Amino acid sequence: MDEQRETLQRIVSTLANKNDEIHNFIDILNDTIKNVQMNSSSAISELDEEFDRLYSVLYEMSGTMANTIRQEAAHRIQALQDQLSQCRNALESSEELLELATQSLDIKDPVEFLKAGREIKDRVTVASAFRLSLKPEVSDSMTHLMVDFSIERHMLQAIKFLPVPRAPEIDIAACVVADNCVTVSWRMPEEDSRIDHFVLEYRKTNFGGFPRVKDEQHWEVIDNIKATEYTVSGLKFDKKYVNVRVKACNKAVAGEYSDPVTLETKAFVFGLDSTSSHLNLKVEDTYVEWDPTGGKGQLKIKGKENKSRSATLSPKRTSVGPSARGSRDRFIGESYTVLGDTTIESGQHYWEVKAQKDCKSYSVGVTYRNLGKFDQLGKTSSSWCIHINNWLQTILSAKHNNKAKTLDISVPDRVGVYCDFDGGQLSFYNANSKELLYTFKTKFTQPLLPGFMTWCGGLTVSTGLQVPSAISMVQKSENRLSGSTNSLNNIAC
Repeated sequence: MDEQRETLQRIVSTLANKNDEIHNFIDILNDTIKNVQMNSSSAISELDEEFDRLYSVLYEMSGTMANTIRQEAAHRIQALQDQLSQCRNALESSEELLELATQSLDIKDPVEFLKAGREIKDRVTVASAFRLSLKPEVSDSMTHLMVDFSIERHMLQAIKFLPVPRAPEIDIAACVVADNCVTVSWRMPEEDSRIDHFVLEYRKTNFGGFPRVKDEQHWEVIDNIKATEYTVSGLKFDKKYVNVRVKACNKAVAGEYSDPVTLETKAFVFGLDSTSSHLNLKVEDTYVEWDPTGGKGQLKIKGKENKSRSATLSPKRTSVGPSARGSRDRFIGESYTVLGDTTIESGQHYWEVKAQKDCKSYSVGVTYRNLGKFDQLGKTSSSWCIHINNWLQTILSAKHNNKAKTLDISVPDRVGVYCDFDGGQLSFYNANSKELLYTFKTKFTQPLLPGFMTWCGGLTVSTGLQVPSAISMVQKSENRLSGSTNSLNNIAC
């Protein structure tokens, strides 16, 4: 009985879920019907507007061309009327002269007759009737102002609905991921002169290959792209991959999106491990600030914060759990230190650090996990750093194994840290100009953790960054040079 009841309950639950699905689908269909009606009415309205604009153009052209014909007709009529007036005047003068000549034939006196003959001859010589052109000055033909609309009529009859653009094709070989920028290149499968612009969409993901439904993320949209290539810059690569897709748009309609393409976005992502930081440090994700009150409020640790990042780590890079130092005690004494929550065990990585303007003293570097709770960065054989002292005068120095080397270089606004674990190289750069500040050469034998120390001030750490192209070029150049390795082994503290 209980088994049958349980089976019946499952059937009821299944039917209820199916009914909900059908109800939702009915709602979707009703909304779709409304949208079709609304969109069709809108399309008809836009069509009427287009034809009204076309009628307006034709009407305006008709008026202009009719005015041209009227002006030409008026010019010709005026010329013919002037010629007609001249003919009437000449005819009147000629008829008067003809009458005078006829009367002269009746003169009997020879002297008078000769005198009248000479007068008539002189008047005939200058008579306007004999200087007239008896041909119309202008033609009555207006055929040169006739219009042949056969071509235009054929074009108008060929008007069709604007075709939907085809989906573009992303050229994966031409896509570039570098310097925290993604350059996407695409092409149309066939020439389409009606394309007005393109729309590019991208979203971050931790899954390679085709985007997964369960990993649906919000698409970021970039509209009104006129070219077939676009660079998305200033990205933080806090995911392993980025999906991109493109669609083409003409004046009225957008086409389908291209097949999504997944591009790998390698970068080093980590946060600050607040669980082992000095109590005089106030830590929030990637920001740390010296707190003279003794770090009250730091005792309540959000242990789950660091675990959420484990899904975003690159291969061969692992999170070490709630405490990067293996659940050891917090840093104490004058070791105002906090470590990163993610280890480096291989590969090349890069991050940047920006100090507050009034920060009196801070260090940036890496360390093994065995850094003691009283230890300071650069004062052990297992830590390397550069140290900036702004207390009395600004001093920049490189520190390792309790030895220091003062660097005659201006302190940058931002420090870039480059770590090549496999190559045994740790370099510091001016993050803005990419000028090399200092390089340590060694062989790393244990996983590394980013390390930070600050006193009377705060530090902001930027992660999710790729190794900049400019630094990659510098490193290749440095590796080709022999005898250029800096060392602190023989420098006293």
